[in-house]
Amino acid sequence: MAPPKANFRVPLPDGSNLSVSVFPTKKDPKAEVIAIQISRRVEEEWENRKIMAIYRSPEGDYVKLPDRDEQ
Repeated sequence: MAPPKANFRVPLPDGSNLSVSVFPTKKDPKAEVIAIQISRRVEEEWENRKIMAIYRSPEGDYVKLPDRDEQ
């Protein structure tokens, strides 16, 4: 996966982190995927609690992408 164009993170009062990242798409450099996630530290590692991804087309339309099953 390509590195994000932008990445923003803010700590939440319960110790989790809320982050928003903007990624370029592989097929069209004018399109983007915006990923919003909540992660929490579990022992020594960060665990993703919930992720939402939104696709922005080159025309400026937004579509929520289907949820992925996390392994």
